[in-house]
Amino acid sequence: MQQHIYYIRYALQFADMQITELVNTFNSQAGNRCWTSMRAYHDQALIDEFQRRGIDVSAVYDGKAISFAYPVRYDIAANRLTAIG
Repeated sequence: MQQHIYYIRYALQFADMQITELVNTFNSQAGNRCWTSMRAYHDQALIDEFQRRGIDVSAVYDGKAISFAYPVRYDIAANRLTAIG
C-alpha cells in the first residue's frame, strides 16, 4: 500500500503497541462491515505490523483481503493469529 499519511499515522501508532493491544484492536473491528478509505489504511497498517513482527496472519489475511468475520487470539507457541468462532 502506498505510504499515505493516514497509513503512516496508524503504522506509527501500532508500532508502539504490545501484541495483546494489537489483537484487541483487531477484535474491535471483528464483525464490522462498514468500509471507508480510512479503515483501509487502518486495517492494512494493522496487518502489516503483525507481519513486521513475524506473526502468521494467514487465518485472516490472504495477501489481498483481510477478514474481520471473527475475532482472533494470539497463539504464542505457534506465533500466529487464530480465528475464534
